Amino acid sequence: MTPRILLVGSTGQVGRELQRSFAGFGEMVACDRNALDLTREDFIRAVIERAQPEVILNAVAYTAVDKAESEPELAHAINARAPQVLAEEAARRGTLLVHYSTDYVFDGSKPSPWTESDEPHPLNVYGASKLAGEDAIRRVGGRFLIFRTSWVYGPHGKNFLFTMLRLGRERERLTIVDDQQGAPTTSIAIADATRVIVEGVLAGRFGATENWAGLYHMTCSGVASWFVFAQAIFARASRLLDGRLPHVAPIATADYPTPARRPLNSVLCCDKLARIFDVRLPPWEAALDAVLRQL
Repeated sequence: MTPRILLVGSTGQVGRELQRSFAGFGEMVACDRNALDLTREDFIRAVIERAQPEVILNAVAYTAVDKAESEPELAHAINARAPQVLAEEAARRGTLLVHYSTDYVFDGSKPSPWTESDEPHPLNVYGASKLAGEDAIRRVGGRFLIFRTSWVYGPHGKNFLFTMLRLGRERERLTIVDDQQGAPTTSIAIADATRVIVEGVLAGRFGATENWAGLYHMTCSGVASWFVFAQAIFARASRLLDGRLPHVAPIATADYPTPARRPLNSVLCCDKLARIFDVRLPPWEAALDAVLRQL
């Protein structure tokens, strides 16, 4: 049977790569944020009713971390209430729901990588709204997968990579935060891993729902700071910068105040993903190379 897939957030970073990765796998109904008003519960339910999907891929989120501090209601509507409605409709139909969350559900105080069993404690509105979305989906239950990821970027959209490339052309010197640790993760790697897992779930390779449904960490392997990530970008991207390479200097988070607080340690342990699905994302450096080759 050819599965019918409803992709929510088709024009975002992850959404565009999901369209690529799932090409040829099932019949896809792709909705961007203009076609699906996630602040309207009745609208969400009507779209699902029309699509009649076997799989819902929810790749949309309110991701403006600093702006969310002044728009908490909107962030909550998109990141918490909308996922609950998607989960309710999915559970009612026996549909598989795939949802993406964030490393920012943690406060960064742990010295080692965060596991799925660690207690979340978000420092900002964005993280709190994403955690509320996770909790809502888990309360509803059913056939669901929540993938927490981190520092997402890719060949499309607004992200750290494109910001660095733009600033590298404009400035001779940049200062980048060096005391926040995480795993830069590409939309390409996320989408390709999602395809493998969804295909396996629908084929019954992972057994009954209770064997696989739940929360997983999904990031590229390895660790970097934003400063190290920026250095890696510039070391590889001289062609994209016409040979211009800015001087990059490290600074502390305290020297770069933002409306939203960020966790100092965002590194996620992805052992559960490997154990249950035998899926491992590539090292972040290799994933960066793959994106730059596309550019």
